[in-house]
Amino acid sequence: MISTQLSSVLERQLLLQLGDRLRQLRKAQGWGTVEMASRVGISRNTLRDIENGNPAPSIGSYLRVMSVLGVSGELALLAGDGVIQPAPVGSAAARSRRINSVVQVIVAADPSRHTVQDLQSVALHQAAVDLVKVNPALLVKAEQTLARWMAKGPSRSNSLWLQWEAILHNRQWRKVLAYNRRAQELRQSSPLVTILPKETRNLVLDQIAALKKGVVMGKATKAPGDPFSMSSTSRA
Repeated sequence: MISTQLSSVLERQLLLQLGDRLRQLRKAQGWGTVEMASRVGISRNTLRDIENGNPAPSIGSYLRVMSVLGVSGELALLAGDGVIQPAPVGSAAARSRRINSVVQVIVAADPSRHTVQDLQSVALHQAAVDLVKVNPALLVKAEQTLARWMAKGPSRSNSLWLQWEAILHNRQWRKVLAYNRRAQELRQSSPLVTILPKETRNLVLDQIAALKKGVVMGKATKAPGDPFSMSSTSRA
């Protein structure tokens, strides 16, 4: 099975790749964001979130974009009731000793682009948010860290820290987990990641390292009683 330790970063990367593909398909049609949003029946901001691979929009919004772009059939293959029928007994196909074909998909983040650094930043902040939800006392620790930073005097990050005060107080996590320029700036001046224990931070960094090499998803092994299985490995 796909490692659950890799799933959080892997899911983010898959959404990023899906959003990027949908953006390319829209541009290939010659549609701007205003026209596309109108065709789909969503706001321009929602379309922007989808093309940025943001998990906030509903699956329905993603599906409507895919439908307008003519690629909803790919999701139908996953959601449909189709099954692979065995070859008829006695047929040439049934007598064949050829090994069943293996379909593998390689998911990788390009380490030469800023995307992978941003993916790492989002993953670290998502891990911190998850910890805060389980242990709210950690939020106080982040607020105390922010207060110490601001007490040191004027800084170029003052305006961002003021925003962080509101974010921490109101728990406005979406503002720092988004894929946009402002969220990037906020993450660069973040007190939130200071609450992460070393092992959690290292886990996220290991996930990113694996994704840089490439995660192979495919039908690699067949467990007893399980007609389909998936595995994840890395390649150099």
